[in-house]
Amino acid sequence: MPEVRMADVAQRAGVSLGTVSRALRGLEGVSVGTRDRILAVAAELDYVVNPEAAALAGRATGRVAVVLHDLPSWYCSSVVVGLERQLRPAGLDLLVRCVDDPDERVQFFATMPVRRKVDALVVVAIALTPPELAKLADAGVAVVAAGSHGDTVPYVAIDDVLAAQQAVNHLLQLGHRRIALLNTVAATDRAWQAQRDREEGYRTAMEMAGIPVDEELVVSWSGGSRGGAEGMDRLLSGRQLPSAVFAFSDEVALGAMRSLRRAGIEVPRQISVISIDDHPLAELTDLTTVAQDPEALGAAAGKKVLDLLAGRPPRDLGPFPTRLIVRGTTAPPLA
Repeated sequence: MPEVRMADVAQRAGVSLGTVSRALRGLEGVSVGTRDRILAVAAELDYVVNPEAAALAGRATGRVAVVLHDLPSWYCSSVVVGLERQLRPAGLDLLVRCVDDPDERVQFFATMPVRRKVDALVVVAIALTPPELAKLADAGVAVVAAGSHGDTVPYVAIDDVLAAQQAVNHLLQLGHRRIALLNTVAATDRAWQAQRDREEGYRTAMEMAGIPVDEELVVSWSGGSRGGAEGMDRLLSGRQLPSAVFAFSDEVALGAMRSLRRAGIEVPRQISVISIDDHPLAELTDLTTVAQDPEALGAAAGKKVLDLLAGRPPRDLGPFPTRLIVRGTTAPPLA
C-alpha cells in the first residue's frame, strides 16, 4: 500500500500544504472548520506526520530545541516540564541538549541550528553571545530566553534584583548586619545574568540600609549543593563569621547548611540562612526562601515560541512574581 503523503491530505481536504501543516501542528491561522476537516481527512487516510516532509512542505520542522547547562537541577528540569506541556498540544517536539562545558556549547551553536533543522530555540539560564545570536539568525531560528534577560531576544524571567532584595531585607528586618552573599557561577557562562542581578540586589539592599558590604563576606562558587558547601567553608575560614547568609539558590543553601552542621554551628540560632527558589526540599528542610515558579516560566517561554512561529509579536508577560516564604532557618541574631 503506497505511503499517504501530506499532499494527499491537502488534495482531499481542498487546501494548501501549508494549511495542512499548520492544522496538524495546532498552529494559528487555520479556522476551526478547516482544522476539523483536515483532521478528519488525515484520520480517514491514516496519515502520520513525517517531520522531514512537513519541513519541506510548510518550511517548518515541528521541532523546538532547548539548551541548558544543568538538566538534573530542579530549576532547569522544571522549566523543561512547563515548556513541553505548552508545546505538546501544538504538535511540536522538544529536543533537549545539555551543554555543561565550553566545548559542548561551541559545538552546539555551531551545528545544532542547521544539522537538526529546528524552528525555534529556548535557552534556559544561559546568556547568548553576539556570535551565537548571529548564527541562529542566519539559520532563521526563532530564539526565546528563559530565566535570563536579553535586549535582542524575547525572554521570560523573574526580577532577580528584586528577589535578592526581598531576601536581604528580611534578614535586615530581623536585625542582621553581617550578612554574607554566597553566590554562584555557571560553568559555561561566567557572566550569568542572574548571578550579577542577585549580587546587585544584595548590595542595593545593604546600601539602602546604610550598611557597608564586607567584601570578605561575598563569595562566588560553583552551583549546586557541593558548591554551596565549599563556598560556606570559605566563609567559615574568614576572620569573623557572618550572622546570616543569603545564598543564590535553595540547592546552594542546602549545601551551606550541611557545612554549618558539620562545623557544629546551629541554624538559625548562630547563623541564619535564606535563599531563592522554593525547591521541593526547601519545605522539607524548613528553609526560608524567596519562591518562584520555574514550571510556569517554562510554559510562558512556550507561549512566546508559539507566537514567534505563528508570525505574531511575542506577548509581553512581564517579570514573573516572587514571594518571601518564612520558615525555620532565619531568626534574629544573637545579642
